[in-house]
Amino acid sequence: MNWQRADVPVSTRAPTGNTAAYVCGDEAALLVDPAATNDALDSLLSDRTLAHIALTHHHPDHAGAVAHYAGETGATVWARHGRAGAFEATTGVSPDRLFSGGTTIPTDAGPVTVIDTPGHAPEHVAFATDGAVVSGDLAVAEGSVVVGAPEGDVRAYLASLRRLHARNPDVLLPGHGPRIETPRETCARLINHRLERERRVRDAVDHGATTLDEILDAAYEKDLTGVRDLARATVLAHIEKLAVEGVLSWDGDRAVPNPAE
Repeated sequence: MNWQRADVPVSTRAPTGNTAAYVCGDEAALLVDPAATNDALDSLLSDRTLAHIALTHHHPDHAGAVAHYAGETGATVWARHGRAGAFEATTGVSPDRLFSGGTTIPTDAGPVTVIDTPGHAPEHVAFATDGAVVSGDLAVAEGSVVVGAPEGDVRAYLASLRRLHARNPDVLLPGHGPRIETPRETCARLINHRLERERRVRDAVDHGATTLDEILDAAYEKDLTGVRDLARATVLAHIEKLAVEGVLSWDGDRAVPNPAE
């Protein structure tokens, strides 16, 4: 496996309190998700020539040190095609080049292929080499990923998990938490978790819950202290998915079930 990892402490809602930055290559290396500067990441880069910088997505806990490392090294900065403005707004750096799904970024360790994996964020991508995939916030070894409105899209997220499941990599290298040695099982677990949450949302509406907070209270059976905002955004993303699919109607304030045809 060509990827090396440095854990960087950042301000994040992830339980680990860290974001993993990854580096591929030595003489022409790619740096993915430099969330901040720290000794571990500086040490990882100290004996390498950094040629490229890219992000799995633009959330601040993945992007905080793009400007620093780009300024220090002159590396080519990449961003998602169609999202250059959002990238610059987050990082303060105008990208040099744009990628889409299937684009390859050259390193001395071999080409790194971009995989479209939207859902957690609209611009989310992963980076693949051989059997390893740097997967950002697409998957975690334990627990689940927030897919919350307005940026989160449950339909896209499920499609991304299924795409990665079909790809069947050897290992996933996530943005938070330990490496994932069982990618297919993890993708299946996360898909089932989302579908179970959707079932709870749908049942809540079928049994008379109409407002977002009523649906939230019915769909969750655990204490949401400290994470209620994230759960609320998640439920809204599920409501929006079900509305697109015609299962229910949602006017922005109230949801009602659509009659079965």
